[in-house]
Amino acid sequence: MQMSHKPIMALIRKIELLVLAFVLALSVCDTQLSSEAAGRPYFSHGTTYPLASQLSAVRFNQAFRVLWGPQHEQVSNDQSGITIWLDRTSGSGFKSLRAYNSGYFSAAIKLQAGYTAGVNTAFYLSNNQVHPDYHDEIDIEFLGTIPGEPYTLQTNIYVRAANAGSGKIVTGREQQIHLWFDPTKDFHRYSILWTPFKIVFSVDGVPIRKYPRTDASTFPMRPMWVYGSIWDASSWATDNGRYKVDYKYQPFVAKYTAFVLTDCTQSRAIECR
Repeated sequence: MQMSHKPIMALIRKIELLVLAFVLALSVCDTQLSSEAAGRPYFSHGTTYPLASQLSAVRFNQAFRVLWGPQHEQVSNDQSGITIWLDRTSGSGFKSLRAYNSGYFSAAIKLQAGYTAGVNTAFYLSNNQVHPDYHDEIDIEFLGTIPGEPYTLQTNIYVRAANAGSGKIVTGREQQIHLWFDPTKDFHRYSILWTPFKIVFSVDGVPIRKYPRTDASTFPMRPMWVYGSIWDASSWATDNGRYKVDYKYQPFVAKYTAFVLTDCTQSRAIECR
């Protein structure tokens, strides 16, 4: 008796469709492109984003102003960078002079060695001051550590997020990695590329996370300012709050320099591809 192959072929076709659906889902998902185990990360399509080398750095006073903690900051004499610090009296933060609808935002940053548990050093975009209960945010945060343990780099994307329990959280996506170098030894470049279609976080031109726009409700589209800050995040930053800021090691210092800020306007379409 001759056996029909139709049921087998139908099953194979179903399996093929399931595999295709899985591959398509992976292609549009929020992707972390590195891991501690893998060491230096790689981008899935082999792309790098050396935008900073193509663009001119801006002076601090051309692009930023001190927002809070003015006694805990020092701008370099040539305006190329700023040092901010945290002690038991205050931290410090700075903010861009204007808002951006999209763009490439980058700074070279050097972190403090030793005991820094509980300290949050950040470079980020936000419109929190304009929309305090319904804001958007794109963050690069360095979470302090204890001697012998590496810093954690955390990236966040928030869309219409709540503040202090108010408002509504549409999305809040956090991912963490350990870097493939010691960020306290030298300056390294940390960058956010934010276009109308995607967000890419990169370190020294190497992308570490890609977040594509798949739905307008889960992608930040309102104008944001650029910020830098250092503050006490003892309640959660290091090992979920197990290790707190210990002010016997103060001051905790962060240095920023070589700022690059640019719009993704039509004239800069190539740079923001």
